[in-house]
Amino acid sequence: MKIDFDTNEYIEKIAKSDTYFHTFINKENLAAGVLRLEPGEEDTQDPHESDEIYYVVKGDGFLLVDEKDYPVSEGMSYYVAKNIPHRFHGNKKELVVMYFFSGPDT
Repeated sequence: MKIDFDTNEYIEKIAKSDTYFHTFINKENLAAGVLRLEPGEEDTQDPHESDEIYYVVKGDGFLLVDEKDYPVSEGMSYYVAKNIPHRFHGNKKELVVMYFFSGPDT
């Protein structure tokens, strides 16, 4: 079973791909991944079927949760309950965020 993950490698792959996120753990009770948005890039995620925690590795902008904006900054963490609409936007720098689901990433 794999226990170490090079998130910098995933961020580099995201930068060269057509997607803006990569889930590197996807188990029945836990999922984890990283997302990367360039300035002005659209976050197109839909609400998830599991609670979620975000940790901002670097960048700025906002996290819109259920029609309310929360400022995003490095080192901050955010909780989003399952089935709540949310998305990142307004970043003026590269935004890199780790995400953790309380269930699988479906």
